[in-house]
Amino acid sequence: MKKEARFLLILFIFLFEIASKMPLKAQDIEVGIFGGGAYYIGDINPQKHFNDIRPSFGFVGRYDLGTRWAFRFSYTNAEVQSDDSKVKYREERMLSFKTKINDFSIITEFNFLPYFIGSKRDYFTPYIFGGVSVFLYEPQTLDGEKLRPIQTEGKDYDKFAFSIPFGVGFKYSLAKRIGIALEWRMHKTFTDYIDDVSDVYPGEIGGEIISNRPDLTDPSGNYQPGMQRGNENNKDWFSYAGIMITYKFRILRKQNCNNFNQWQGGGSF
Repeated sequence: MKKEARFLLILFIFLFEIASKMPLKAQDIEVGIFGGGAYYIGDINPQKHFNDIRPSFGFVGRYDLGTRWAFRFSYTNAEVQSDDSKVKYREERMLSFKTKINDFSIITEFNFLPYFIGSKRDYFTPYIFGGVSVFLYEPQTLDGEKLRPIQTEGKDYDKFAFSIPFGVGFKYSLAKRIGIALEWRMHKTFTDYIDDVSDVYPGEIGGEIISNRPDLTDPSGNYQPGMQRGNENNKDWFSYAGIMITYKFRILRKQNCNNFNQWQGGGSF
């Protein structure tokens, strides 16, 4: 976990340095809301995007550095879930879960086109983004029983983890102070326990599965200790797709333009 934290800190500093070297023009702050859907990729759903998508919502604060770059803080609340019975070739394992996620992200955005809310000329742009996040998560059965305390694989794991959010989107200015954005955001996490599935079935090889709840560790009854339950080398992902609506507040005027006007009129800088 310490290695992941150091990596994310270095990445955040790198993104901050890029944005801080951008020339300052008029700067705005936007606040708003997010709504959409969330899903997960991992040991129970290894490949299928938008599978078992569930509602998600959140809040957004964006700091615009001119018309190309922006910093954003996002809080997003979601629940992801999946079930072996819905995945081809996984039906016999009979594992399932749902997990509540509370994610806090710091993100740098880059607009491909000049854009600011309220413009009649630069009123839309596609954009890309990347950043760092920390999230809290709580795996449960589909019936709501918490799985972390049970230790289905005989291991304990943290209640939080780090991730790298990144993705693409499209911004559009709806009115003088209101903007909208469509976004697909993916999170590459540094944990393999969003689904409570990671390693092997617990117990002594050749013996019986040792678990506080064998019915949750091996619902099928078809496996033995040491057999593969998940793949710990492939960390879990979670993703959001949805809409952001923000309201703009101006915090810095275009001083360069004002100074230029004063100079034209005989004033001094």
